[in-house]
Amino acid sequence: MSFVKFISSKVFLKQLAIAIVAVLVLGFLALKWLDATTNHGDFRVVPDLKGKSLKTADIELNDNDLVMEIQDSANYNPNYPKYSVIEQNPKAGSEVKEDRKIYLILNPSGYRKVEVPNILKRTLRQAKPTLEALEFKIGNITYVDAIGEGVMSMSFDGKKLQPGTKLPLTSEIDLVVGNGNL
Repeated sequence: MSFVKFISSKVFLKQLAIAIVAVLVLGFLALKWLDATTNHGDFRVVPDLKGKSLKTADIELNDNDLVMEIQDSANYNPNYPKYSVIEQNPKAGSEVKEDRKIYLILNPSGYRKVEVPNILKRTLRQAKPTLEALEFKIGNITYVDAIGEGVMSMSFDGKKLQPGTKLPLTSEIDLVVGNGNL
């Protein structure tokens, strides 16, 4: 029997038809099984959690069958309460599957602390950008009669500061500067 006769024979065509029907039926059953097990088309809307406390966020996520995952805290944001949510991923309003993890970034309790640099005996022109680069604020500048024109002392909340002392970012540092008139 030649190859062409075999391909055009009733036995071959019958087997080919059975194979095609079997693949279609198995494909159809696999798709129905996937629809049933993956909850196809069943979504949850992610609630807006920004500015809410951790406890409130947990309650809202549990009500929507979602799971909370806390990521590392970000830099302190004074516009939000302490330990509240400042970012979330996926964003609010996104459609996700049931039991999806929602990643939250919390607002820490305050600014992180930074060492005060040694600006003593430096000119105000040198000291000011050094402090501002570290996100400190310059408070009152008091000029006193002295031989040199440098920073003589620093203080925070009325207490004298030593270089290396740790203060929260955006702290206001008062300076006593010599005016060079003695």
